[in-house]
Amino acid sequence: EVRLEESGGASVPPGGSLRLSCAAGNFAFSNTHMYWVRQAPGKAIEWIAAISHGSEKITYADSVKGRFTISRDDYANKLYLQLSSLETSDTAIYYCALDKAGQRRGQGTQVTVSA
Repeated sequence: EVRLEESGGASVPPGGSLRLSCAAGNFAFSNTHMYWVRQAPGKAIEWIAAISHGSEKITYADSVKGRFTISRDDYANKLYLQLSSLETSDTAIYYCALDKAGQRRGQGTQVTVSA
């Protein structure tokens, strides 16, 4: 069974930063495109970042471009998301996923941005 375990979520003030991690297992992580998606309260899942195997191609949703950075460590089977300049609208559960729609995702980690 595929393992995706997110961590690093917290409550931070606007303008703050966080680093989310996703520990992956039981599949060929280094050969797999990976994604971060999020779901805000009462809203649909939103794709926010993607990274190809080998980190050759990285893309972001406009809502996070310039503030968030996706990266991966293929030796450690880990995916990361650095969140900076956080806004209250970034409050959501953040998931690492195997697809852009977030249908195959982990349990998530909560990020709350509030003053």
